[in-house]
Amino acid sequence: MKHVKKSVLLWYSPREMYALVTAIEDYPSFLPWCERAEVLQRDDAGMTARLTLAKSGVRHAFTTRNLHRPDAEVQVQLVDGPFSLLDGTWRFLPLGRAGTAPDDEAKACRIDFELRYAFANAALEAVVSPVFDRIANTLVDSFVQRAEEVHGPR
Repeated sequence: MKHVKKSVLLWYSPREMYALVTAIEDYPSFLPWCERAEVLQRDDAGMTARLTLAKSGVRHAFTTRNLHRPDAEVQVQLVDGPFSLLDGTWRFLPLGRAGTAPDDEAKACRIDFELRYAFANAALEAVVSPVFDRIANTLVDSFVQRAEEVHGPR
């Protein structure tokens, strides 16, 4: 089993970062490895989504069930794909407040990202793991860059 754990402090609000992570339909426009992204089902608790990974000659699709706590957390759980295990969590923790009113939004946040994964068999691991390892280790950076594109540098 592989385990990735990243934490970063940003001058973007938890709401802004949560919105980017849950906008799965936008992934192909900024994640170079994401060939296709589709939401299969959406409800009050979250969504089920399918991503198609295409990089370095490797192409595989996988489906996850994503449980949402708006502006605070996204839990990712494997439904199907080349993995025997895939679960992760994005946490968006507010840092600092814009003012003193209760509805004032945090000016910044800390993102804590954790992902655990393993492949269904040795052949898949040999082919997909080198590509997915790079993706998993740069995912947070990709969303930081996306925040700069969408909201401007801060």
